[in-house]
Parts: sequence; structure tokens; C-alpha cells
Amino acid sequence: MAAHLKKRVYEEFSRVVQITHEEAPAKKLRLTKPSKSAALHIDLCKATNSTDALQYLLHFARKPVEVESVEGVVRILLEHYYKETDNSVRLKIASLLGLLSKTQGFSPDCIVDDAINTLNNEKSHQVLAQLLDTLLVIGTQLPESPTVRLRLIQMACKHLSDTYFGVRNKCLKLLGCLGTVDAALTKDNEGASTSLGDVKDVQSIISDYFGDQDPRVRTAALKAMLQLHERGMKIHEIIYDQACRLLTDDYEQVRSAAVQMVWVLSQLYPESIVPIPSSNEEIRLVDDAFGKISHMVSDGSWMVRVQAAKTLGSMLQVSPHFLEQTLDKKLMSDLRRKRTAHERAKELFTSGEFSSGRKWADDAPKEKLDRNTVYLIASGACGAFVHGLEDEMFEVRIAAVDALSKLARSSPSFAEKCLDFLVDMFNDEIEEVRLQSIHVLREISTHITLREDQLDTVLAVLEDSSRDIREALHELICYTNVSTKECVQLALLELLKNLNKYPTDRNSVWKCLKFLGSRHPTLVLPLVPELLSTHPYFDTPEPDMDDPAYIAVLVLVFNAAKSCPTMPALFSDHTFRHYAYLRDSLSHLVPPLRLPGNGLDLVDSRCSSGSVESAQLFLQQSLNRVSTIQNLEVPGAQELLNFTIRDLQRLGELQMELVGAADFCATYLRCQLLLMKALQEKLWNMAVPLCLKQNVTATAAAKQILEETYKLEFLYGGLESRQVATIHHVRLQAKALQLVLTARTRQGLDPLISSCEKFLQDIESFQRLFLAELPHLQDGFVDTLLELMPRLSSCKPVEMVKILQTTLRQSGLLQLRLPEQIHRATATIIEPTGESDNPLRFTTGLVVALDIDATLEHVQDPQNTVKVQVLYPDGQSHVIHPKPGDFRKPAPDRHRLITQVYLSHTAWTEPSQIEVRLLLAYSSSSTTFLSAPKLGWSDSMDGLQSPEAAVEGTIPFSKPVKVYIMPKPARR
Repeated sequence: MAAHLKKRVYEEFSRVVQITHEEAPAKKLRLTKPSKSAALHIDLCKATNSTDALQYLLHFARKPVEVESVEGVVRILLEHYYKETDNSVRLKIASLLGLLSKTQGFSPDCIVDDAINTLNNEKSHQVLAQLLDTLLVIGTQLPESPTVRLRLIQMACKHLSDTYFGVRNKCLKLLGCLGTVDAALTKDNEGASTSLGDVKDVQSIISDYFGDQDPRVRTAALKAMLQLHERGMKIHEIIYDQACRLLTDDYEQVRSAAVQMVWVLSQLYPESIVPIPSSNEEIRLVDDAFGKISHMVSDGSWMVRVQAAKTLGSMLQVSPHFLEQTLDKKLMSDLRRKRTAHERAKELFTSGEFSSGRKWADDAPKEKLDRNTVYLIASGACGAFVHGLEDEMFEVRIAAVDALSKLARSSPSFAEKCLDFLVDMFNDEIEEVRLQSIHVLREISTHITLREDQLDTVLAVLEDSSRDIREALHELICYTNVSTKECVQLALLELLKNLNKYPTDRNSVWKCLKFLGSRHPTLVLPLVPELLSTHPYFDTPEPDMDDPAYIAVLVLVFNAAKSCPTMPALFSDHTFRHYAYLRDSLSHLVPPLRLPGNGLDLVDSRCSSGSVESAQLFLQQSLNRVSTIQNLEVPGAQELLNFTIRDLQRLGELQMELVGAADFCATYLRCQLLLMKALQEKLWNMAVPLCLKQNVTATAAAKQILEETYKLEFLYGGLESRQVATIHHVRLQAKALQLVLTARTRQGLDPLISSCEKFLQDIESFQRLFLAELPHLQDGFVDTLLELMPRLSSCKPVEMVKILQTTLRQSGLLQLRLPEQIHRATATIIEPTGESDNPLRFTTGLVVALDIDATLEHVQDPQNTVKVQVLYPDGQSHVIHPKPGDFRKPAPDRHRLITQVYLSHTAWTEPSQIEVRLLLAYSSSSTTFLSAPKLGWSDSMDGLQSPEAAVEGTIPFSKPVKVYIMPKPARR
């Protein structure tokens, strides 16, 4: 019994009681940014003097402010503004209020009352000006609030009588930016009765300050009136007289603004009639304004002269006789005030033949009339362009040349009259002026025909050492008409001299002669026997086809023969052979001709090419045919892709207009073909050790697909977002293939985990960048992955690889939709040609300069993307980044690269070849931030991180050119 009790006691003491505790809820952490207003308040409270407060404000201005904190910061600043006595601190606070009002997402209507109250109580002129500037910012941020706008305009009118010019300037600027037509304004102060208390509109108030004593205020008034015009308000015609009086102001800023004001009114009221002072004559307002602005070309300030010359070029409605007067310093009879026959007879009757002597001084000379009153145009305005073209400042001469260009393009008769003046500018001492005058003459070349003396002056510029000048002149001769065959012969001789002196101009000279021959076939015809050295009875020696001068003559003759069917009868036998050779080697310079030779007609096969419309139809049919490969077996689908790629490549060779679209489609289909070959059935049903060769092939295919996708994205221009999304879709397939191959061939879990995480980031990046294009990618690889995204994020790497492998093999071909126009970036290296067998010799350890001349087509931002690569025989590669000044832009989508590459190497035993090519650099970060939202002034790029590291690389986009070099050992 005792043993039983003892056992029971032990059981009671050894009993385990489990007490269930309620789990305390996890505490959530909320990260909050420190309040900007509180920090600013603490800093300003710590300031012991105005200097410390100013330093705190300057430090605060460098930091961004969130939208939700702006209003609190504004309240703190206003509170400190009322307490502050130092003008510099209040000035900085007023400046900060304007900056904060520009914050995107913040509406400054809540601070309008406070800003107006501070303006009413402020005594400092500088702070007043800054507060008015802040009110202008607030008004521009609230364009849909007419009440606020009217209050601000009334405040500006109230302070227009301030004695400080800066306050009046800001008031006028505010009126110009916010003033309206329907607002009736008063210029009196509140409670004060002045003589200016009449109700006026904005233009009348601003025009009252055209006569202000301070020139800066007069300038601000003119600019405010111009601002009203830019906002769409029609300026009153009565302001024209005031603006004309300001043309004689003592200060150049006023005169420059007055020139713009007169021009604006001449465009608004061109047909209005204005009287000539001190006479009964009346002329059109645009003619009067043209004469007054022409007079300003002789102004004492070169800035005003430039402004006047530029303005003249846009006055296209002026009368022809006023226009022609600008080319003659003597006043033409058309612009003299003519007296009627009655007035002349009355004067003759009153004067009498002889003086009778009865009346004192009856034969004295009549009163001499003022020249400006009897002429329709001021004498100082005569020959305005002559003065401008002879100005001492080259900026004025360039502006005058540009104005001549604009006026001559709208008036063929004026173009003929200004031809001599433009040709004379070819001898200017400044290269920029010469180049501009050549470009201008090229623009008006359709209206003119050069005489022999003019052509002689033009061709003299071919001696210029500047390559840009010579090439611009070649371009001018391409589109210029000449009058006689002597002119054609003179142009040919001078171009051949240029070719002999500057051999690098070869392609430019040949192109020039091509257009010269095609424009003047009848003038070239009588010169053919002399040019080809033919004789009616004797055989002449056959010229050397390696001579660039002889090729230049043939280019001229063959292009003239295209429009002159009688010319081939003057050709000798070797000329027909040379035509066949040049037609194959220089097809872009020699046109297709029908030449009789040995009883056969040499008809060029290129002349019968299909139309662009049929080629586009063929391209679209090819893409539609490829979209049916889902229904074919793998061998048949691969064969169809091969045939389509071959057809598209051939289409690009035949139709230059579709070369970009054809190459783009062929490259895209090549990626699909590589992907199809890599996903063959036998590769994935065998063990890894049994298909090592196939694994290597698939790995190389995945790498090649990635390279091709970067070419598709960065080598072609004109792509839309849908095409870029399709390219990234193929790139994701290639990355998935790489991930699957990595899992099959490599051991270890850690590399696989990191690869899977990176691939998931790529999918999220694709979804974020191309969210709008996802409906067009239905039933595609990415669409399937996005549906499986929750499973992919939680599964193990091995399972994820299996899912990717299955999805890859089941995914089909995405239909490619072409945009309106696709351009392929191309580069053609003109120099060096790679034809010379003479090595470029230099001493080891030193450098030699290799001239590079290349033409770039459809390249965006070439200054940052185009590089030159030099490959040496030993495998070394040098990449050179040309200077921005080495690029020129002769046409909208064309650039010219003229630079030098410095070569150096160790000693060689014999000459060898190096390869020179052009590379196009790219970075995938440009696509990553393509769809990123625009950042406000308070945002930063720190929080916007790309999920994938930016991939940078280069794409060769020119054919390599081989150059012989020979580094010699240094002499001891």
C-alpha cells in the first residue's frame, strides 16, 4: 500500500502541464522619411544671425523635396519670412517659393494669398522684384484659374510705378506672360487717385512704357509685347509708330527688340497703308517696315545688324522694287516720289523763262527738300545687303547671306540679281562665310544659270585647302546650270586639276561630273571627239583604265549619252569595252545605256527592275508564308525558313528601298531557324554524355541568337515598340535555352540558383517595359511564362529548368509585323581603298597617321556610337573613338566621318595587312529606361535600378578594308 502511494505521489509531481500562450502579433515596421519642413524649421531656429540662416537656405536648396512635403516647407518659409529683417534672406526665401511652386504634382493656389500679402508689405526693391518673379511662376502653374490670373495682373499694374527698374521689368514680364485681351485694368494704386486711373487694356499699359527713362524698362516693355504675340494675342496696329521711333534709340537692346516688334507688325498687317512723314505719299506697311529694317543693317552695333539681316530674310511679302533696292546703293527711280504733269507745268509757269526783275529774288533757287521726305525709302536703307555682305563682322555677313538665300528662293528674278554678290562671297577671308555662300548658291541653283565669268570665279575655290569647301563646291556644280559648252569644258579642266592636286577628292569629283553630264547633254555632245581623243581616220591609243582622270571623263560622257542618242556613234571600240567594265565596277556612277556593239545591243540588266510596290507585296507574302510553319514537320519548316531567308536577302540586293526591311526580316527568321535547330528532338531525349557535340552546337546557336537580337535592336532604325518587344521575346528564348544547357552540362547548385534568379528578373523586366505589347504576344513563350510565374518563383531550380525546357519546345513562331519604314545603319569606308600594294612604312616605336574617310547612313548619335577598329596580324585589336568634330552632316540621314587613326607596332620582317572597320557601340540600358516615367525636379535616379546589368558591346557595320603596313626597325 505504501509503495502504491509513493508511486502515485511521484506521478503527481512528474506531471507535465503544457500552457498555451497566445502568440503576440508581429510588430510591423513602417519606414518614414524625415519631414523636410521639420528639419528646415529646426535649422532656421538654430540660426543666430542672417548669415547662418542664408547658409541653411542655400544648403536646403540643393536637396530634393517630395511633393507631399512642399506645402509644409512653404509654410515654414513664409513664417520665417515675416520674422526676418535681412533683405538677402527674404530674397532667398522668395526665390525658394518660386522653385517649390514648380514641383510636379503641387498646386500653388494655396500660397497665392500669402505671396500677395508679402508683396504688399515689402519695402525692398530687390525682394519686390523676386516676389513678382515668384508670382509669375505661380501664374504659369495655374493656367486654368482666371481669378488668380486677374489678381496677379492687378498686382503687376499696381507696382508699375515703382522707382526701381527691376520691379518695373518684372511687372511688364508678368503682364506679357499672363495678360489677356478681355481684362479691363487700372494703373492706379488702391485708394489713390492719379491721372492714370483710366481703364486700359494690357497692350496700352505696356506701350506706355516704350518711352520709359530706363532703357532696360523699354526693352522689357518690347519683350512683353512680343510675349503677348507669341501667346496668340493680336498686337494693335497703332503700336507700329511707337516701335519705329524706338529704332533710333540710343541703346542697342532697345533697337534689337524694336526690330523684332516692327517685323511682327509687318507680318500681322502687311497690306495696311501708312503715310510717309512730311509728304502726301502712302505705301504698304510691309514695304515701309522693310525699308526701316534695311536701314538698321547699317547700325552701329553689330548685334543689331545681325538681327536686322536675319529679319530681312523672313519678309517675303515685300514689293519687288523694294527688294531689288537692297542690292544697289544708289536710289532707284522707282522709289523716288514722282510729281504729276500738272505739278510740273504749274512750276514751269510760275518760274518763267527769264527773271523780269520786278519781284525781289524771283529767280532764287527753290527751297531744298529733305531727301527722306521725297523718297519712298530712306537713303540709308539703299543697298542694305551690299552693306551687310561687306560688313567687318563675319556674323553679319553670314546673316546677310542667309537672308539672301530665303528671299531668292521665293523670287527667281531677285535670285538672278543677287547671283554676282553671292559669287563674290566665295572669296571671303572666313571659311565659314565661304562655305555658307556655297550652300546658299546651291539652294537657289534651280533659278539661275552661271555665265562663264561667274563660273570662273566659282571654280577658283577648288584651290582651297579645306576639304569641306571643295566638297561643298562639288555639290554646287552638281546642280548648277551653265550656258555654253566652253563652260562645261572649263569646269571639266578645273575638276581634273583638283583631282590631280587632291587625289582624295576622287569620289566627289566623279559624282560631280556625273550630274554635270546628265544636266548638259547637248553641251557635252560637241566636246566628245576632243574628250575621248578620237579621230575620223586614224586609230588612237587606248587610254589607261587605271587613270582616275580618264574615268572622270568617261563618267561625264556616259551620263550625257543617256539623254543624247546620237552620242554613242562617236565612241570608239575600246569605249564600249570601258563602258561594260565601268558599269560593273562603278554602277552608281555609270547609267544603263543601249549601246550598239558588234551588231548586238548592250542592254543593262539592271534597267528592268520590279516596282517597289510589287517588292513590298512579295515581302509581306513571304512573312505570311512563314507564319504557317506551325503546321509543318521540323525538316519542312527548316527548309521553308532557309528558302525564305535566301529570297529576302536577294530582295534586298535588288530593291535598295527595301534593303532595311528585307535584312531585318531575314535576320529575325535566322534567329528562329537557329532556335529550331537547337531544340531538335534527338538532343533532349538522349543522355548528356551521349550528345556532347549537339550540346556544343546548341550553346553556339544560343550565343549567336543573342548577338543577332542586339543587331536587330540597335542596327535598325524606325522600329516601333511592338518590334522591340518581339526582339526581346526572342532574346528571352535564347537566355532560357542557355539556362537549360547550363543545367544539363554543369555540376553544382549555386551557379544554377543564381542563373534562375537572374532569368526571373529578366522576365519581370520584360513585363514592366512592354506591358502595353503583351496582348500582341499571346500564346507565345513569355505569355506562357507569365501564367506560370507564381509556380516558377516558388519551385526548385531543377523543376524550373524542366518547365522552361517544355515551354521552349512547345512555343511557336511569333508573327512579325513590319513598321512603315525600317532603315539599316550602314557605313562605307571611302579611304583607305585597300587597293594599294605599296606598304605604309614607319619606324618602330613611332606612329603613322592613317586617313579615314567614311560615309554613314541612318546612324543615330554617331558622335557617341561610332568607333574605328584596327586589327593587326598578330591578333591585337585597337578601338579608337573619333572626336565629335570629325563628323559632318551633309544630309538629314547621312553623316561623314573624316578622321585620322594613329598606328604603331613592333618591328616586322616583311609587310603585312591590317584590317580597318567601323563599329557601332550599343548599351542595353538605353532600352531599359525607354519606358521609364519622366522624373520631377525632386526625384533622383538612385532609386531607379535596372533589374539586369546593362549589356554593352559593338556591332561591325562596315566591310573591312585591308591596308599594307611595314614597321621598320629603328636605326642605331
